[in-house]
Amino acid sequence: MLGPALVGAIAAAIGAASFVATRPARAAEGPRALEVEAAIPGTPWTAVAAEGEGEPRSIGSYTLRVYLLAREGGARDRFVAGAIRPRDGTVESIRFADLDRDGTPELVVVLRSVGTGGYQSADAYRLRGGVPRFAASVDGLPADDEPMRALSAKLRPRGR
Repeated sequence: MLGPALVGAIAAAIGAASFVATRPARAAEGPRALEVEAAIPGTPWTAVAAEGEGEPRSIGSYTLRVYLLAREGGARDRFVAGAIRPRDGTVESIRFADLDRDGTPELVVVLRSVGTGGYQSADAYRLRGGVPRFAASVDGLPADDEPMRALSAKLRPRGR
């Protein structure tokens, strides 16, 4: 049988653990994450690309999230799928183009370096059922170059 002192100590430990587990998380330190949003053409989905919360603007990660547009409520109330990728630069835009000429547009996240030159990089995703699947990436593109052309060259149809 446990003595009253031991029971009190266990209760205090459980209470402290419960307090720690339910205490709200501390606000992230660092800059607020930058995000861009775009409706996916011809679908009931919207895409959001966001820099990692609390990460430096110049380097870190980004998330790509796809949501099913709801008839009622906000555009982000029905998460479908997502991806996380490393980034060197800031998230600049989300674009769409049929890069591999299969009749279905790819989703492209364009990033721009914050250093001298403003170089670009871009990641292409194929969307199947709203699920983004990484397809190709280009980086080190000059600031005035078109990342869609470089990605298209990487994703040319096989056998053509």
